[in-house]
Amino acid sequence: MNDETKPEEKPIVEKTTVAAGEVQATDAGDDDGPGPKRILLISYPKIVFLYPTFLAAIFAGAYMLFDSDIAEGVRSGQQLVSLGFLIVLAINLVVLSFDFPRTTSLTWFFFLVAVGVGLWILFLKNPELLPAVGNVIKAIQPMANATFYFTFAIFIGLIFIFVAISVQFDYWEVRPNELLHHHGILSDLERFSAPNLRIDKEINDIFEYLLLKSGRLILHPSNERRAIVLENVFFINRKERDITRMLGALQVQVRDQ
Repeated sequence: MNDETKPEEKPIVEKTTVAAGEVQATDAGDDDGPGPKRILLISYPKIVFLYPTFLAAIFAGAYMLFDSDIAEGVRSGQQLVSLGFLIVLAINLVVLSFDFPRTTSLTWFFFLVAVGVGLWILFLKNPELLPAVGNVIKAIQPMANATFYFTFAIFIGLIFIFVAISVQFDYWEVRPNELLHHHGILSDLERFSAPNLRIDKEINDIFEYLLLKSGRLILHPSNERRAIVLENVFFINRKERDITRMLGALQVQVRDQ
């Protein structure tokens, strides 16, 4: 029995290693063209994964602004929206704080969230089941107005804008014959040889992949001892596929000459 359950405990990590010399035999025949002339690789900070909370704050603020029941003193909808916002925020913070590389950990996470929300609603609607717990839950009545939600959204939006500006001064560019690192306000440039470039693609967190199709990209230039690790690269599968096509086209051109 133990041997049958071991495969389910393995981390869900997709990893591929591609070298320019190997690409023609695997991928060149499946693509219609050589791929793009340049590919930009940008490593983002984890704060970008807070966008569900950002959207939830905008939705909650709009609801508070236009809901007519609030003006009449009815607070049930306000409390429900506030609770929903807090749940989204809590789940988002868990995604930022922990990695979920396994299907079992993902299943347990959703299970615990469902159980927690279910117990909350159960004791809220039926406080007589456990009077002590019911009274505590009934006393928790989260409420916030539209100003709070819009202010929160503005702060997160400003951070997103600053992140979008900062990554313009630190990014990588893959070309058919070289790998470039653009960094600094004055656009400092480092050059690496692209032929025989090896690529490792890793998807270590299921949530982060679901949110932005992101993962870790590890580049191994042939003339560099240290590996180049790029965290949180958006649409990593497409980036890896485009680089593979580009290196494959380069290998075909070299062989034809």
